[in-house]
Amino acid sequence: MTAKRLIGDRKVYPVGLGCMNITHAYGPPMDEADAKALLVRALDLGYDFLDTATLYGFGRSEELIGQALKDRRDSYFLASKCVLGFKDGQRTLDARPESIKAACEASLKRLQTEVIDLYYMHRPDPNVPIEDSVGALADLVKEGKIRMIGLSEMGAADLRRAHAVHPIAAMQSEYSLWVRNPEIAIKAACEELGVALVAFSPVGRGFLADPPVDPAHFHESDLRGSIFPRFAPENYAGNLPLLDEARACAKEADCSVAQLALAWTLAKGDNILPIPGTTSLSHLEENWQAGSIQLSDDIVARLDTFFLPEKAVGPRYSAMGQSVVTTEMYPFEQA
Repeated sequence: MTAKRLIGDRKVYPVGLGCMNITHAYGPPMDEADAKALLVRALDLGYDFLDTATLYGFGRSEELIGQALKDRRDSYFLASKCVLGFKDGQRTLDARPESIKAACEASLKRLQTEVIDLYYMHRPDPNVPIEDSVGALADLVKEGKIRMIGLSEMGAADLRRAHAVHPIAAMQSEYSLWVRNPEIAIKAACEELGVALVAFSPVGRGFLADPPVDPAHFHESDLRGSIFPRFAPENYAGNLPLLDEARACAKEADCSVAQLALAWTLAKGDNILPIPGTTSLSHLEENWQAGSIQLSDDIVARLDTFFLPEKAVGPRYSAMGQSVVTTEMYPFEQA
């Protein structure tokens, strides 16, 4: 049986479900009935860690989870995020204590639950000391509205400052074969402090699949066509050769390329939990099965070497996207 992994004092299946793209980011939102069916199927398969956010679909992802799964609330670990929110249909960034508490109340209503298991700061707010924001989250823990505190897309210095105010249960960072930035500092800091590292976009936003996503067919609303430069035509073609070794390793491991990518993240530490998202029932099952795949040390080493960070063509984020995170960057990314 696949061993579960810890977030705080709670054990969950090692592969969770990211609930962003059922409503947001990679094209039009799913049909409501299809989205609810996917969420129900996830629990039926055995997923027990669902990760959403206030921002996803401007609250719609939370609403769908609440509507579809309120009668099964005790069977899954629920994470959501604040600070990145919305007002009048526009994205906002606000980590003031009063805003965090108001956002939590709104999320609880949309999720139709009395408590959120893990509540993250979605981004750092440069206008608010992180100690103040975490203090507000600590108040929510005392009030029984959230059980654990998390951070997202922050560096080791922010993690240590936050952890000094209240124990941090999880740090969410983009981590995959294609994005290795957590290996600079945050991965080690999480290990030192006993913090779970929740790896978002572990399948490279669809790049680490076979066949990979085709940017030529992106919907006009797909953010990969605007704020993720590695998908730009001039960069994407240069990234495709990276998949040759992934395909070879997947064949050797008798799994798909996407499963290989997930199994690689799991092999990088017992505190790491990837949360791939999908709108496909078949991919949902494929991702679930990755939780039981163990790669050989040789394959992990080969992938480590072949996917060296400097081999990726194009920056991880656009300048705008990079400006709102404090995750460490490699020197070549800052040149």
